[in-house]
Amino acid sequence: MDRKKGRRDKRVIPGFGLCMGGTLLLLSLFILIPLASVMVYALKLTPKEFLSVLSAPNVIYAARTSLLCSLLAAVINTIFGLILSWVLVRYEFPGKRIMDGIIELPFALPTAVAGITLSKLYSDTGILGRFLALLGIHVAYTKSGIMIALIFIGIPFAVRAIQPVLEQLDPQYEEAACILGAGSFYTFRKVILPELFPAMLTGFGLAFARGIGEYGSVIYISGNHAREHTQVISYVIMQKLNYADYKGAAAIALMMLLLSFVLLFLVNLIQMFQTKRTSP
Repeated sequence: MDRKKGRRDKRVIPGFGLCMGGTLLLLSLFILIPLASVMVYALKLTPKEFLSVLSAPNVIYAARTSLLCSLLAAVINTIFGLILSWVLVRYEFPGKRIMDGIIELPFALPTAVAGITLSKLYSDTGILGRFLALLGIHVAYTKSGIMIALIFIGIPFAVRAIQPVLEQLDPQYEEAACILGAGSFYTFRKVILPELFPAMLTGFGLAFARGIGEYGSVIYISGNHAREHTQVISYVIMQKLNYADYKGAAAIALMMLLLSFVLLFLVNLIQMFQTKRTSP
């Protein structure tokens, strides 16, 4: 009993107090204190001023655009992230590792570079945009362009959330379903999808939260037209910072911060519920 207790108490990195202190210090310096500063600036406004900032027409339209485009982009990323993960895990083909590495390219590429590239690519004179323009479809400087930019920066979150779970999924469940006479679609819907659903929710939540606050990749392709409602909420925050309206910018940032927290909290609750329901 004492020997087992000694093994359990032994740690690779000794000193719980020292490690916890360092963790809390870094967490405070890089996350908690910056977030608290946003709240401090926002709370300098009176409740009437706070509501006045949030109820401005340009803020409402920009928030609506960011939420709608981020939601649709996150749904598309979740669907195609599942397909990409399935291909990378279940099939062997030449260039598989190259494709697996390309998935993470949006992480390494500066978002401003991605935005400029996409705006040139999908403009009416671009390589892809000129063919779409002949069909009467305009992508650049519209909400469709915002969605494409958000899909670009969000697809790695969906793939990297689903891929590890799919790799660890025991194929014996699929074999048992096949032996019992279940078809491919029924097996996927009843056996595989419940196991992947928590990971899909995680990828959806991360892509959605990233899309709401995205700036660099959408600022060029959106056009930022107030009349066309193509301004995103991050652009409105930057506008207020340019006019030295730090309190107004902090108020909008606090609203988006709370929204992101609520979103991730709900996703985690659903994920925990789904995990408990599917676990033996």
